[in-house]
Amino acid sequence: MQIDDSKLDSFGPLKDFVADESVEEIWINSPNKVFIARSGKSELTNLVLSKEIVHDLIERLLIWGGRRLDVSNPFVDARLPDGSRLHVAIPEVTAQHWAVNIRKHIKKGNTLNDLVRIGSIDQQIKEVISSAVSAGLNILVSGGTQAGKTTFLSALLGEIPVGERVITIEEVFELKPNLPDWIALQTRTANLEGDGEISLRKLIKESLRMRPSRIIVGEVREAEALDLLIALNSGLPGLATIHANSAKGAISKLQLLPLLAGENISQNFITPTIAASIDLVIQCSLDKSGVRRVTEVVIVTGRCEAGSIEIESLFSWDGKKYIKGLATLKKVLHKRSNGQAL
Repeated sequence: MQIDDSKLDSFGPLKDFVADESVEEIWINSPNKVFIARSGKSELTNLVLSKEIVHDLIERLLIWGGRRLDVSNPFVDARLPDGSRLHVAIPEVTAQHWAVNIRKHIKKGNTLNDLVRIGSIDQQIKEVISSAVSAGLNILVSGGTQAGKTTFLSALLGEIPVGERVITIEEVFELKPNLPDWIALQTRTANLEGDGEISLRKLIKESLRMRPSRIIVGEVREAEALDLLIALNSGLPGLATIHANSAKGAISKLQLLPLLAGENISQNFITPTIAASIDLVIQCSLDKSGVRRVTEVVIVTGRCEAGSIEIESLFSWDGKKYIKGLATLKKVLHKRSNGQAL
């Protein structure tokens, strides 16, 4: 990805790392400890900064991102001029120094075909997943930190039919589907008086008034899981990501997050709603060699018993190759069509 000089200049002493396409992430633990990540592995650089240079750099980047950072708001999450994502935490949340992370916007996996080319999936999985998106199935992309969830979600958006009206809902703008009818929504933090916050829950509710054909939630972290499930259960197709270490773990976590919405939310409601609403879970993983790969694709059959939601394997990675499971996409398409055979 080529970045023009005017955008590179915004990064000051970090601009060489930003321009280097092999660098995936940059973080500053202290002015004399600047790290980068290549292929999922961290490296300590020889760059030495001063506290003043770090503060000046962040202040300039935040002017572009339209976010603020102060004692009353010691965290910030913002999009940068090149599409990268900035996160900063300051004392007294941190012990002494400003903690800075810049997650670069990497374009090497923009489509499912790109993911096949770099070995993240194979052709058979690509065809099944493409069919699932085109059919309007509800898909949950799960994975650990830096496993490639957002990259994979972006690739899925490329399979959405061009006639649909898509609304993306994120904490920070990252997704850029190439669709003619697309609206992007972003959360907002409260002002100095504590007013004006716009949460993911609010955005999901408002999106339903905007005539969507499909909604996309960048990452489900908290009580917004309830609003997403309610939307999906009403028949509106959707995609989302969630932080989990396995497909089964993603479903278990999705059973817990809606409970954060209030004491009146019960597992007796949540479990069957998930079973009915979620169709596919795609697990992304980062292995020790730095390779990002889909390691599981499972279907949610729609059946649940004693608080447990049944899933069946479509594909799994055994460390060397993909193993085809007993499940078929036709089974979940049958579920989505309200029990009528296709």
